[in-house]
Formats: sequence, C-alpha cells, structure tokens
Amino acid sequence: MTQRSHYFLQIQDLAHARGSQPELSYDGAGPGDFAAALQDALSTPSLFQRWRAMQPDPDQVDERLGVTDPSAKVSAKLVDLHTEVNVITDLPMSIVRQRLNWLIGMSWQLHDVRPA
Repeated sequence: MTQRSHYFLQIQDLAHARGSQPELSYDGAGPGDFAAALQDALSTPSLFQRWRAMQPDPDQVDERLGVTDPSAKVSAKLVDLHTEVNVITDLPMSIVRQRLNWLIGMSWQLHDVRPA
C-alpha cells in the first residue's frame, strides 16, 4: 500500500506560470483556479489523455504514466508575493512533477514532503 504524502510547493509568479505546450498549460486566474486544475490533473486522467494524444505513437505510451489518485486534495493561497500550494496524494513525486510541469512548466519549487 502506498503511503499518502503531503507536498509543500511554492510558485513565485503564478500569473505568468505556464507550461511549454499551450494545449496542456494552466490558464486560470489565481490560486483557487490553479488548485482546481492541479487537483483535476492528479485525480482524473484528462490531462494525461490530452498529453498522450499529442505523442507520435499514443499506443506506445506507458499506461503507468497516467496513474491517478481520485482522493488527491490540492489547496493554494497567495502569501506575500508568491503562491503556496499544498498537495495531499498517494501519487509519487515523479507523477506530481509531471503534471506540474505540463501545467506550469518549471515555475514551481518543492519545499517539503511529509507523511499525510
């Protein structure tokens, strides 16, 4: 059984944080929109399926990259001049990183991970 983790992230400039592929990139207006987008990306296969469809041979994509956690919880809030994001999930960091990078590129930093 996978242990749930609590990831503490920070985004310096959410207003300009975008992924490299517009079809996958976050396009919301604030922390609440971002939290909803990331929660959807972690808990449903929709973002993965869009990415997979963009690949040269979608049938060759490893299905394990599309793993989801329907009980993932994401919250985000503006603090000073940055956005703090809390993610609680049983997904490994490699999957959380993948989804963050699709949504906002390298515009985020992991500050801590603790058991949830």
